Amino acid sequence: MCRGFSAPSTPSTAVLSFTFVLVLSFLLAVSPVAGWRPWPKNNKMNVTDYAFGDSKKFEGSSEFVKLRYHMGPVLTTNITVHTIWYGNWEKNQKKIVREFINSFSAAEAPRPSVAGWWRTVQLYTDQTGANISKSVRLGEEKNDRFYSHGKSLTRLSIQSVIKSAITTKTRPLPINPRSGLYLLLTADDVYVQDFCTSVCGFHYFTFPSLVGYTLPYAWVGNSAKFCPGQCAYPFAVPEFIPNRKPFKSPNGDVGVDGMISVIGHEMAELATNPLANAWYAGQDPTFPVEIADLCEGIYGTGGGGSYTGQVLDARDGATYNMNGIRRRFLVQWVWNHILNYCTGPNALDH
Repeated sequence: MCRGFSAPSTPSTAVLSFTFVLVLSFLLAVSPVAGWRPWPKNNKMNVTDYAFGDSKKFEGSSEFVKLRYHMGPVLTTNITVHTIWYGNWEKNQKKIVREFINSFSAAEAPRPSVAGWWRTVQLYTDQTGANISKSVRLGEEKNDRFYSHGKSLTRLSIQSVIKSAITTKTRPLPINPRSGLYLLLTADDVYVQDFCTSVCGFHYFTFPSLVGYTLPYAWVGNSAKFCPGQCAYPFAVPEFIPNRKPFKSPNGDVGVDGMISVIGHEMAELATNPLANAWYAGQDPTFPVEIADLCEGIYGTGGGGSYTGQVLDARDGATYNMNGIRRRFLVQWVWNHILNYCTGPNALDH
């Protein structure tokens, strides 16, 4: 999960015997797994000639981080991403997201690559020693152009949207609890509970009592209209921070380019902690800190605080840090539990 996310606590037996759905509704209202985007704390411009010293690791390294495995399942079989497009989406917006997901397993992409970023996630294992799958592919898609559950969604209605997508009579999404991920993407005119104020996305799993199955899922919203300065940073800057220029987005769509990093964040955490009982730091399982939470706002060597770290500039002036099959993307780093710091394919010490 991400900062701003807290997984529901495990109810007692007595509570379970009392109005199960109502309890779950309450827990959802106060918790799932959130991925929110950071914004700068000062007015310094991003310094591209940042001096990185070999004597110190800046990228989130800390002797106090105790990321542990709690014996739950991780996604070791081939991962299939089933996408729900909720609301109105342009063809090019869909292409950007599809090509990002297809790039997870694209070993032929130029370095630094999205596939290289995913290799850090692959380092995580289950209790048998099996690694996270290197195979990530696009599955079936479902379009919900008519906003079947309205333009204002709660955490509970998110699960209802997924239920509709897997139970509809016309081309329902496949049901695959073992290796399927369900990615719900909401258009820029859809508001989701806690969007912009504390989260830009979250991940969790569906409840059998509501959906019929336990399915790992993530929601990510397009913030272009509601809060680009919060959820599409650094391609947009909050209004309350003057004199800071946003980066140019690599695919010409601030909202979707901002979503890309949040999608990566949530997919990395879904793979390593799909049922909120596998890889996380902290003593409290109801508020875990996961592998992407530890690296929020870090996109390159030296990153931390309001500084993104050393990233790359394309010829057209766009900012990115990794290559996909045909596109460039800016994606936050993730925690490497072997090295005990955040890392990515564009790290200067690779």
